[in-house]
Amino acid sequence: MILNIARRELRSMFLSPLAWTVLAVSQLILCWIFFSQIDVFFSIQKELTTLPNAPGVTDLVAAPVLEIASVMLLMISPLLTMRLISEERRNGTLTLLLSSPISITEIVLGKFMGIILFYIILVGMISLMPLSLMLGTELDLGKLASGLLGLLLLLSAFAAAGLFLSSLTENPVIAAVSTFGLLLLLWIVERSSEAGDTVGVFTYLSLTHHITPLLRGIVSTVDLAYFALFITTFILLTIRQMDAERLQG
Repeated sequence: MILNIARRELRSMFLSPLAWTVLAVSQLILCWIFFSQIDVFFSIQKELTTLPNAPGVTDLVAAPVLEIASVMLLMISPLLTMRLISEERRNGTLTLLLSSPISITEIVLGKFMGIILFYIILVGMISLMPLSLMLGTELDLGKLASGLLGLLLLLSAFAAAGLFLSSLTENPVIAAVSTFGLLLLLWIVERSSEAGDTVGVFTYLSLTHHITPLLRGIVSTVDLAYFALFITTFILLTIRQMDAERLQG
């Protein structure tokens, strides 16, 4: 049932112009960034040959594209997750879904998997740009794989948070704005610890603190555990919220 719900969710996304618009606009912007970084790389290529351990094309072209993609998708993701549950509630189909013999866990995981399948398509399309460099040069595939993994984990975290906030309201706009606010807060919260010269809970909660090493090719179990805990927490909160709503109904 989880896969059936995921396929239904993915199909419904592509029946609306929003998914196609997100794919087109994101590719257009990132292609422009990609070619700009290639121009920068060629302009400093002579200087790089004189430097010991000089950064390569993966560091100077692929990594910046993925970093900009992470910021851009922070703004786009709430538009995709806002309708996951809130629109079902607004249209009156959530009551039918909750009264069906499907468990709450299957419903939540199915909707989560649906948006993740879309994100896999999106990340796959983004990966074609740096992979195209292999036609003319050598890439550090380990760093690229780490960056793509980090981007997918970040999008999974965006999806989990958006799914939970979508379960709290029947207004998709409110769900989108609250999701963006929460994600933006977690994106910039590390600045509070930097201003106070303290490293603690704010640093650990920061999305940027955990995504930056992955995008630069550094895989740490601490960062992987953070994203696993983040995703699991918001999925469990969504299950609990919808379970309470089923009991009230």
